[in-house]
Amino acid sequence: MPHFVIDCSENVLKLNSPEKTLLTVHQCATKSGLFDESDIKVRLNPFKENYIVGGKQQDFIHVFSNIMEGRTTDQKNQLSKLIIKELKVIFPTIGFIAVNIRDFEKSTYFNKTMV
Repeated sequence: MPHFVIDCSENVLKLNSPEKTLLTVHQCATKSGLFDESDIKVRLNPFKENYIVGGKQQDFIHVFSNIMEGRTTDQKNQLSKLIIKELKVIFPTIGFIAVNIRDFEKSTYFNKTMV
């Protein structure tokens, strides 16, 4: 925990390396001070087809952030802004970059070390 899943158009991979994109989001999560660095997980899902942005196929990045409940709205707001700010730097030509944060409930989250 946390998980950051980056959906993007495949062309994004040509504008910057997947590693740079993954590391940028990872570094933002680390810089936020909300998580232990060793717990941060970041994945990237490029879409070659089967997507539409604003009625047409154009480049996009959307980061779905799933974190354990307990952070304040302000903390989540600052994390979202930090990720957007850094992605805008490395992808200045992408017109649609977004982030959303969802909370996991402690009572329903388990991993293999917990059972």
